[in-house]
Formats: sequence, C-alpha cells, structure tokens
Amino acid sequence: MPLIPEEPQIHESAQGPRATPATGRTAPTPRPVPGPRPVAPSRPGRPGPLRPAPPVQRTPRDAAKPGQSGPAVPAAAAAAPQIQLIPAAVESALDKAEEAVDLLLESGRAPGDVLVITTGAQHPWADHELSFGEASYWAQHDAGDDVFYADAAVASRAVTRAVVVVAVNGGPDTAAATALPLALSRAGALLIVCGDPQRINSVLGAGV
Repeated sequence: MPLIPEEPQIHESAQGPRATPATGRTAPTPRPVPGPRPVAPSRPGRPGPLRPAPPVQRTPRDAAKPGQSGPAVPAAAAAAPQIQLIPAAVESALDKAEEAVDLLLESGRAPGDVLVITTGAQHPWADHELSFGEASYWAQHDAGDDVFYADAAVASRAVTRAVVVVAVNGGPDTAAATALPLALSRAGALLIVCGDPQRINSVLGAGV
C-alpha cells in the first residue's frame, strides 16, 4: 500500500530555554511554546488511505464452474415416424408404391433416403440386381446412393432410412404381419403403406 507523506512537524526542545550567564543583562523573555499544529487537510486529487481488499470468496465445490452445464438430462425418446396409408388392391399396390417414390423424389427427397419393401412379387429392379449375385445387390444397399428395393423376407437386413414404402402386393397373410412392424422400425421419419386398408389396419392398428 503506498504511503502518504505527512507534513513535517517541528517539536520544541525538551531542555527548555537556555540559561543566560549573569552579565548584568536581562535574559530575554522565553517565547511561549506553541501548541500542536492542526493537521493539514488532504489536498485535492490525493486519495485517502486505501482500505484492505476483502478476502477472496471461495466458490463452493458444488457450484457449477463457468462454461460447464449442469447434470445431463436424458434426451427424449425419438418421435415415432408418421404413417401414411394409400388404399390399393393387391394388383396395383406396387404401382402405387412407385408413384409414392416418384412424388418423394420430386419433393426433394434424396434417392438414398428411400427403402421399398414388397410382400409379394419382388420389384423388377431387385430381380435384375439379384441376377448379378447377392454380394453386388447388398453392396448397393450399403452404398446408400439410390432407392433400394427389398423383399419382405430379407428386409430385416436393411438399415434405417428416412422413408420406408411398403407395397402389400400379395404373399401369405403372415408376410404383411411381419413386414409392417419391421418397416415401422426401419422408418426414420415416414412410413407409407400401399394396400388394403382393412388388412393394414388390422396389423398396425385402427388409428393408422
């Protein structure tokens, strides 16, 4: 802390006035001892004595540090995909599915976002690609660059895509019962089902 210089003070000698030798001269009258001088007021612009700084407060151990968030809150469960039902007969279900895919692509969906599952006859694209072998067929699925068509019997191998389109175009009754719950689990945002509404509702529920 800087020290503040004080005004110099003059103190009278403690010995008192000196004795004058006896020479016939009268000793001078001693001057009165001046009282204490008033303390000079502080000059403008000069700070007074500085108070000591208060002790540093310690942060409690349980207090959150700057830049750190509190306990992580479990994220909410992912929302279930929307379900859209397109009524279609068994014979026209695959055509309706193709129309749905075309509308998705025209609306801006990337081809790799779409998975098409058939319960009856396979899509011609799947038949053609499987003619080159299953390795080549599934390699295209893994690449994720185009719409992928899969039979319900092997659709469990397909990974999740944003949109799944199901064509209930035949097959045994158990095919739809197996394919629809599987398709729902693979759809990230939207599930489109083309087929008989009564049959579909009996599997997915009356609220579809």
